[in-house]
Amino acid sequence: MLYDLAKSFPTRIGQIAKGEGLAQISGSTIVLKRLAPGFYAVVVFHDENYNDEFDQGIFGIPLENYGFSNNARGFFSALDFADSKFRVRGKTTVISIELGR
Repeated sequence: MLYDLAKSFPTRIGQIAKGEGLAQISGSTIVLKRLAPGFYAVVVFHDENYNDEFDQGIFGIPLENYGFSNNARGFFSALDFADSKFRVRGKTTVISIELGR
């Protein structure tokens, strides 16, 4: 899920684009085209049970792997947009996100 505003990050309602791909051990690629120059943040999760939800257990502890742009990690709370933001300047911007729990 892609975001361009801190106030909507990381809610599902605030996303401006969404990509999907098959999870593979070697990695997956999602391409988002025609992004205007500016700052963005990405949230990725592995929907292991295909329910279109980011499953969490007691106290919001993640039950599925997830990641943020900049490989930022929160501690018992969601991250701020500033921790995950990256800049799109031109035609191609490549980021890499590692998933974990």
